[in-house]
Formats: sequence, structure tokens, C-alpha cells
Amino acid sequence: MATTASFGSWSSPITSDLLVEKVVRLSQVLVDGEDVYWNESRPAEGGRQVVVRRTPSGALADVLPAGFSARTLVHEYGGQSFAVWRGTVFFSNFDDQRLYRITAGDGDVRPLTAEPTTPRSERYADPVVTPDGSWLVCVRERHLAGEVVNDVVAVPTEGGGAVVLAEGHDFFAAPRLSADGSKLCWLSWDHPNMPWDGTELWAAPLADGRLAGEAHRVAGGTTESISQPRWSPDGRLHYVSDATGWWNLYAADGEPGAKPTPLVQREAEFSGPDWVFGQSTYAFFDHDLIVASWSEAGSGRFGTVGPEWLQEVPVPYSSVESVQPVPGGVVVIAGSPSQAPAVVRVSLPSGDTEVLRRSREDRIDGDYLSEPEALEFPTEGGLTAFALYYPPRNRDFEAPVEEKPPLVVMSHGGPTSATSSVLNLAVQYFTSRGMAVVDVNYGGSTGYGREYRERLRGRWGVVDVDDCVNAALHLADHGLVDRNRLVIRGASAGGYTTLAALTFRDTFTAGASHYGVADVEALAKDTHKFESRYLDGLIGPYPASRALYVERSPIHHTHRLQRPMILFQGVEDEVVPPEQAEMMAAALRAKGIPFAYLAFEGEQHGFRRAETIKRVAEAEVWFYGRILGFSPSDEIDPVPLENEEALPLQ
Repeated sequence: MATTASFGSWSSPITSDLLVEKVVRLSQVLVDGEDVYWNESRPAEGGRQVVVRRTPSGALADVLPAGFSARTLVHEYGGQSFAVWRGTVFFSNFDDQRLYRITAGDGDVRPLTAEPTTPRSERYADPVVTPDGSWLVCVRERHLAGEVVNDVVAVPTEGGGAVVLAEGHDFFAAPRLSADGSKLCWLSWDHPNMPWDGTELWAAPLADGRLAGEAHRVAGGTTESISQPRWSPDGRLHYVSDATGWWNLYAADGEPGAKPTPLVQREAEFSGPDWVFGQSTYAFFDHDLIVASWSEAGSGRFGTVGPEWLQEVPVPYSSVESVQPVPGGVVVIAGSPSQAPAVVRVSLPSGDTEVLRRSREDRIDGDYLSEPEALEFPTEGGLTAFALYYPPRNRDFEAPVEEKPPLVVMSHGGPTSATSSVLNLAVQYFTSRGMAVVDVNYGGSTGYGREYRERLRGRWGVVDVDDCVNAALHLADHGLVDRNRLVIRGASAGGYTTLAALTFRDTFTAGASHYGVADVEALAKDTHKFESRYLDGLIGPYPASRALYVERSPIHHTHRLQRPMILFQGVEDEVVPPEQAEMMAAALRAKGIPFAYLAFEGEQHGFRRAETIKRVAEAEVWFYGRILGFSPSDEIDPVPLENEEALPLQ
């Protein structure tokens, strides 16, 4: 029989230890012959990223020895950091950002690039190896005196100086080789565009690590976003473009003047935003059959694509990514609301699946897991926005009659990104303790076409806040949550939405900002190259639109602050520097508003260390309990709460 207890006070088997123990973050699947490789980020090892190899027999082995981590800092967000050729792995090492090579099984790590005079001033990402194994083609980023320069280079796999293949644009991504190595393609774009605004696809002949002819533009421009170019086995160039307003698949001969051909045109997204290198939502099963994942009507799909047709393949997953071909099928990273992401082999055409590696070894009883419910709700301007709603769930507890649960509103980062329905224990940590969660895909999110994505153009800090507020009020109006116990949380751009909502609106009782932006003007003046003009589209060109930056910055409106909040920050964050959180903490301190500020040494943008992840989860629940009037069942070290005397007695 279930125990009756107030929402928020339920004891849960989903502990903070469970968030980090026996768990890894999986990414970057590659196939080399019959071997499958992927990258594992391990919280228990301080967030070290390790390339892992799986042989046909099922044997697993770390390719990288202790002391090495395959993680690139190009664009600061990184992404694809390694390539494999006949058992040899080439990777970008996190500590120094140099390229190295190691043959799987022998442990002998050799540097390919020289140590720069300034640490981490030369970085490499998105590598591919020429068919003869002699060259590594990749994106290079050099941090020179006063500027950052990006290009595409070829690096000899035995070591030596890089050969520049493409230059002259602000950014490059996705260098890809044809099967015979005779053709190369890549993406480029320039400020103020981000890759989801407008990119260009280029192609050129290649021989002996050098261009063998003039490069020509295949497609794209300042208002067309192109992603994931790659060559089919028979040498046709394929890519994803949003020319119709939706990221759809196209094919082209890759020759000058060739007209691209849409494979399938529908209101569906076959790509996501290229925040990191190496996105892979499709692969070639043979020369005219593509295996792909896509999003349609807010739901993840998987299937095969041919000329002017598409066939869904039933698989027990709501998200499929990192698609790579293997004989008889594909290997992917897949997950669902009840299954954490895993490396999975999918047989075709049957759709039969085999799990090769789970991100989490422990299986959680489904009676403690809240299933997401797709939510459409009205928002400003007579429009509709989207979210995933998670009601409280724990088989051991029920709440007193008439009590409604507190609600945690989640605002995702980006802001050009989207939430996912894949099992996320950070969500279940709340719901299994008796708190409801709504994860909002506010206007500006991806997965709903370019028009929805561009709702945020010039309106960041308005549309996202409106949609988070309206999601909360919609649930309260329908009697699902307690209108007087609404909190909001978010990380990075989601942290900015959180701070803006707490400053400019009175809907929420409290909130949690994880490395959020308090001063968008300061961010416009002091951030890394990749995002240095991002705000041109989200708010307006700076400094011409300075008045808007001041208007949208919570730090300039601290006279309106009334709500308690907790701030989490990585000390080494180069994307949103610690000064942002420190400014907000100083303002809260001066106004006498209850708040907590926790800064973590050794953490960058996004927390990766086990001890940090645990402390943040526990501290946030403790904080909500202190503000909303419930007592978490967990034994949690109290959080240093400043101005606590301003809180009502509980």
C-alpha cells in the first residue's frame, strides 16, 4: 500500500549517486571493418572522454590509455573528435588539443601535430582519413594574437605540417571524402550567421592531400541552412537543407552547375542544429538506399529513404542518432522514455535490435518513471507552443487528497535546440520525489520547421519567457499543478530564460540558473568566436541595438527582482563566464533576496564531474524544498543560503 506524503517529500530510488554511478554519456559512433567505436564521457573519471572499441565477438576495450581524453574545443562546444582507419585511431586530446594516433590494442600514443607556443591555441575537429590512410582531413581552429582563424586542413598521418585546403570564411565544418578519396566537400558560413541560419556547401577534387582543382559552391547561402554533407558509395553528394522551410534530404552530382534533387519533401526535420561537429542522422545502406532518423510532428521516426519515397521501420526508440552503416543494418545511439541512450545495432529491413553498450548499467523499475505526455498549449499572439509534461510518479507514495504538486518548468539551452523524450534521470529525480515537470520547446526550438525556429529572431527573452510562463499557467488552469508553487530552471540559454522570467514576470515562486546569462550585453562583448554574433539574430546587431540589450538583461533591472534563486556556475566556463553569475549574486545580496551561489572548480560549460552533478541535484531539490515548504527525504548537506532571514518560517 502506498504511503501518503506531501509532494516533494517522497523517498526515491533515483538517488544522486544513481545520476553518476555506472553511467556514461555516449556519442560519436564510427565503424571500421567489423569493429564498432564510440566515445564515452565518464563522470566517475572527471568527465574524461574515452574512445571504446567493440569487436564482433562482443569484447569491449578502451582504446585510449589513462591520461588521454578525446575531446575537441573547436567552437568551444566541440563534437566529433576522432577518426578510425584500419584499427588506428586519430584523436584530438583534451588537455593540449593536439592530434594523436594510436593503434587499437598496442597502447602506443604518438603526437601528429607540434605543441603550439601557447597552450590549446591550435585545435582540430571533425577528422576523416583518406582511403589510403596517408592524410587526416579536419577542421582547424587557431587562436592567434587578437583573432581566431578557422580553416580545413590535411595533416599527414605520420606527422608533419598541415596543408590548407579551404580558408577565407569565418567557420568550417563537415569535411567529407568520397569513397575513392578523389572528391572532398565541406560547409562554410560567415558572421553574423549561425549554421542553422545560412551555410554554403562546397566541393572540390582532391589528390595527395591537396586540392586538384577549383572549389565550387554546390548549394546554400545566407538564408539556407545546410547540414551533414556526405558522398554516397557511387559518388553522389547528399546533404540536408531547409530550403523549403524544413530540413529535408537532397542529392546532387557535386559537379559545377549540377541541380540538387530533393529526395523526400515533407514537413519533417532530418537534421538538428549543428552546435557540435559530427551530427549523423542518416547513412547509406547501399548506393540508392538511405537509412535515416527524423522528427515529424514533434515525434522521432526511423526508416529508409529512396528516390521520392520513405518507409518507416518500427524500432522501440523515440530518438535515433549517430547513424552508421554496418553489414545488414546500421549502428546507432538510441533511447526512449523508458530506456537510457545505448549503442544499438538495428538489422534491416526487420528492425530487430541488439544493444551493444548501455549508457547505464542499472535498470530502473518503470513504476518509478514518469512517462512524458506531449503537450500543445496556447501562447502569445494566438499561437501554439509545445512541451513534454511529466506528472509525479512513485509507486510507493501518494499525496494527500486535494494537494496539487509543485511544478518545475524546464527551459532548454541553445536556445536554438530542443528537449528530448529520451529517459533523463535529471527529470525523474524530480518526478519520483513528487514534483511535476514540464520541459518546454518554446518558440525558437528546433524540430518544428524554420518558421517556428525563427519565432525567436529578435525576440529572445520575450518569446521563450512567454512560452515557459504559458506552459506553467496552462497546467495550473487544468488543475494539474499548484499555481502557488511554480519554479523555473534552465542551463546556459535556458538559464537566461530562467533569470528573465524571475526578473520580468511574477509567475514563478523561485528558480535555478545553471551557468545562465544575466547580462546579454556583456555576453555580446565577451564570448567566444562561434557565438560572438549569435545575439545579432536573437536580439539585434550590437552596439546599434544596445537599448534592447539593456532592456532584456536581468542585471539591469534588479529593482524588479523579488524571487529567490539558486545559481550554479563552472569556474572555467569560457562560453558564459563566471562574472555573469557573480553579477547576479551581488545584486541579490544587495537587495536582501534569499539566494545561493555554488561555483565549481574544474568545470567548464556543462557539468561533467560526478561530484558536481551530485551536489547540484541535491542542492536544487533542497533549495526548492526550503522555498516551497516541503522537506526532501534525502540526507542533503545544507546549502549556504544568503539572506535566509527574509524567507517565511516553515
